[in-house]
Amino acid sequence: MTISVKNVPAAMDVARLAGVSQSAVSRAFTNGASISAKTRAKVMAAAEELGYRPNQLARSLLRGRSQLIGVVLGNMENPFFPLALDTLTKQLDAHGHKTLVFTGEANQQADTSIEDMLNYRVDALILMATTLSSSLAERCQAAGIPVVFVNRISHVKRCSSVIGDNQHGARLIARHLVDNGYQRIAFMAGIETSSTSRDREQAFTDALIALGRSKPMRVVGHFNRTGGMQAMRQLLEQGDRPDAVFCANDHMAMAAIDVARYEFSLEPGKDIGVVGFDDIPQAQWPGYDLTTYSQPLHELIGHAVERVLSQINLDEAVHTVVKGNLILRSSTDANY
Repeated sequence: MTISVKNVPAAMDVARLAGVSQSAVSRAFTNGASISAKTRAKVMAAAEELGYRPNQLARSLLRGRSQLIGVVLGNMENPFFPLALDTLTKQLDAHGHKTLVFTGEANQQADTSIEDMLNYRVDALILMATTLSSSLAERCQAAGIPVVFVNRISHVKRCSSVIGDNQHGARLIARHLVDNGYQRIAFMAGIETSSTSRDREQAFTDALIALGRSKPMRVVGHFNRTGGMQAMRQLLEQGDRPDAVFCANDHMAMAAIDVARYEFSLEPGKDIGVVGFDDIPQAQWPGYDLTTYSQPLHELIGHAVERVLSQINLDEAVHTVVKGNLILRSSTDANY
């Protein structure tokens, strides 16, 4: 029998060998389609004999959807992002969607990556720790492509967002440090342009003042390990160094613990308190045992996927805040 161009079997070849229509072949490879078990078995047997695999991209484009969701991530050095990507990929896959992933530095503008993604005809965009220009956001909206920000607030109109409860978490951390008797408290910011870092810092500062304390000392750790280590050295080299540090994410907090312990011989929980934010799996490792505020990742991602799959009206942005919990460990109290 004659096989299609370049010896790559096509649906018509499978139909001819199985003795069925080409539409029956399509139904056999479509979940939930109406087709008898006998016909499906004939099609699958013919497909296996010919080595046929359906072209999912071509089929999806015929339906007007690529089934691809574009995802732009921040710096993958931060363990939060690989974990978020794994969770997002699994949830989207369960709904029959695949991910097209671009990575870059946290909080950098994502326009270049998104321009590339639009060439792949993605059905929606999920942006984590990145920014988006108003002009490109408008292009996405004009093309009917929903844009959802995860773990940051966007001021771009009609873009939805899903974030952890930064303000609630920062207030709980301030109360915890004051209740545990810490007097000289510092805050390690992430990136100056990050809405996440700004929200955590403002709520933390306001809570300390309301509790009768002064504004915290301040350093910037850029949300990464190298920056966190440099910022912690800056704090500890001061004459009146802090006795507690709230870091804007766990990644910096773990770097701060390493500097305190191995460079200044300070034991977290005894000589200095260190708090993070996120509750990544590494936070509970015995070497860190980090007090932190949790961001329920499955819930965060679940809301983002819901926004994408519901194909919300792009003229009406939906902003969701997911509350977490303060997780107490020995980095702020040796008795835990």
